[in-house]
This record gives sequence, structure tokens and C-alpha cells, in this order.
Amino acid sequence: MLALLRKNADLRWLFMAQVVSFMGDWFTFVAIAGIVKEATGSPFLVSLAFVSFSLPSFLASPIAGAVADRFDRRRLLVLVSLLQAVAALGLLTADNHRVWPLFVFQGAISALAAFVKPAIDAGVPNLARDADELRKANALFGSTWGVMLAVGAALGGVFSQAFGREAAFVADAVSFALAMALFAMVSRPMQERAHAHRRAMRPVADIREAVHYAREDHVVLALIASKSTFGIGAAVVSQLPVLATSVYHWKDGGIGLLLAARGVGAGLGPIIGARFSQGDIGRTLKICGYSGLAFSFAYLGAAWSPVIYLAALLIALGHLGGGAQWTLSTYGLQMRTPDHIRGRVMAGDFALVTLVISVFGLLAGFLSEHIDVRWTLTIFALAVLFAVVPYIAATRRLVARLEAATATDSADSRA
Repeated sequence: MLALLRKNADLRWLFMAQVVSFMGDWFTFVAIAGIVKEATGSPFLVSLAFVSFSLPSFLASPIAGAVADRFDRRRLLVLVSLLQAVAALGLLTADNHRVWPLFVFQGAISALAAFVKPAIDAGVPNLARDADELRKANALFGSTWGVMLAVGAALGGVFSQAFGREAAFVADAVSFALAMALFAMVSRPMQERAHAHRRAMRPVADIREAVHYAREDHVVLALIASKSTFGIGAAVVSQLPVLATSVYHWKDGGIGLLLAARGVGAGLGPIIGARFSQGDIGRTLKICGYSGLAFSFAYLGAAWSPVIYLAALLIALGHLGGGAQWTLSTYGLQMRTPDHIRGRVMAGDFALVTLVISVFGLLAGFLSEHIDVRWTLTIFALAVLFAVVPYIAATRRLVARLEAATATDSADSRA
């Protein structure tokens, strides 16, 4: 995969931009969670801080997808990164006596992020030079989020305690500025020439077209549904800061440890998943289903771990499945959707999963405020189990058809 970055300069700049941006994001989350927990003592408000990283993205996604399909994706990424850097500086206006700016400015960053993910996901297939590069790029880009979560959260906890939370917010602003410069270095178009610079915006018609496309293709629906089932469980991540501080009695360092464990799993999961899927849609759907089972059982164990280190190990194992599921579903959508509508399909996928994470994240905070956080994690781990088992059953026939079609194509090619 490193050879891919050496040979394809445009993917290298895109990858590096993601690396620095994600690093800053997780510095910020550790600092925000720490401030909110100390200032309010409320698990629900900690959950709300987590939701501020996701819900605004859902609200902006319907417009973001159409913009990613109709305007130059590289220029869009440059502009959005600049605006995110400005919003990150707004976080400096918060303190332990005034936490509302955290929600406002982080919400703005999250809303802008709704434009970034569809633009990158839709643009990568146009920067990859063949199917093998696309498969490797998807695994690499998918693992980046997890690796940077691991590194950023771990360093963020240490950095925040050593230099202060304001320094973490400055680091986030700097990361967006660096990402802007790296996005600007991409030279090749990130969309097909025939689909670039279409200025007429039709928000309702654009969304209707994407919805119609997804409804007609059951594989696309299955890939989107896969990520949404994972989103039910991903909501419990909002309670990892509560688990670290209230159960194990650690501070920012403990929050960083558990988030870093999540990142280790989310970073390795896409690489392992890509190796087993081998670009096969049927196999991708199957892995997405069984990855959810792994997530559920791992979190059941983590909820009742006697020590934080065992909890961290189980969380990492759970997110091996979560990382594979998230990235492989995106990869499947990239292979399945044409360029002119890909941005809107990616934005719809992102919107749905962020809505699920946001709603269930708030529910997790509400439950944690009224019952023990361990029981909250248990309830959500079981909820994933009850969502994944029907998903596996519902997609079994679709997987069988896809595998039969692949076998027929292989036989024809040999003949």
C-alpha cells in the first residue's frame, strides 16, 4: 500500500491531508469531552458533545452530496478546510464556566465535514488508475481514520494534560490549514470531465434521483443498511469518556486510551477486511454482516472488564469488525455507483449513519445518566446483535446471487 502512495502523487496528497485533519479532530474530541465532563458532570452532555461531531453532518449532507457531484471536488475540499480552520479557533472562546461555544463551533466543523467525506469518497475512484489501486486506496483511506484516532486520541490525552486544552484546539486549527494546502496539491480532476462544473442546483430533484437509484439497486441498499446497523453500536463510543472517568477513575489520559484502542481496531479492520473481500461484492456483504457480530460480543466483554487495559483490548477487537464494516461498505458503493451520482449516494450513506449514531448517542447518554454506564454499553451491544442477525438473514439470498454471478463470470473468462 505504501507503494501506491509513492506511485500515485494525487492519492498521496489526499491521504496526507486526511492524516493531519483526523489527527486534529481527535485532539479536539478528548479536550471537549474533558471540559464538558468536568464542567457539568453530566454523561448526557458528554453524549451531546459526541453528537456535535456527527448530527450537523447529517443535517448538511443533502446539500453536500449535490455540491460534491456538481462542483470541482478539489476546490471544494480546499475551501471547506479553510472554513474548518476558522471554526476550530472559535473553540478557544470556551472554558469550564461556558461550554456552549464547544457545541456551536464543533457543530460548524462537523457540518462542513459533510462536504469532505462525499467529495473524497466520490473522488478517489477517479484518482485511482485501475481496480487494484482503488481496492488498495480504499483500505488505506479507511484505515487512516482508525489509525489517526488511535494516535490522535492517545497523543491528544497526553497533549491536553501537558499543554492545556486550548493548545489542543490550536493544533486542530493548524491541522485544517495543513490539510487545505495538501488538498491544493492534487493535480488531476477528482470527477469525470463531463460531470464537473454543473452549476444548476436542484436540491429536491438531486436527492430524489439518488434515492431512486438506491431503491432500484438492492446491493446499494444492503451496503447502506450495513453501515447503519454498525451505527447503532457506534453510538456507545459517546460513553467511553464516562467509562474511563467514572468507572476506572482516569482523566484525559484514560479517555485517550479507550479512544486509541477504538482507533487501533478501526485502523486494522479495513486492511484485514480488504484482504478477505478481494474486491468481491458478495463477500463484502458477508463480511459486513459478521463484522457486526464481532463488534457486539467484544463490547459485551468490555462493558464488564475489571480493568481499563482489558476493556481497551476488547474495544480494539470490537472495532476490527466495525472498521472492516465501515470501509468495505464504502468500497462497495464506490464500485457500484457511477460518477455522476456517486457524491449524492455517498452523502446519503453518510447522512443516514450519522443520524443513527446521533440519535442512539443521545439515547446512550440518557440511559447512562439514569443507569450505570456498564449497563448502557451492555444494552447497546445487544441492540447491535439484534440488528445484525436479521441483516445477515435478509442478505443471504442476495449474497448467494452475487457469488453465483461471480462464479459464472470466472468460468466464462477461463473458457
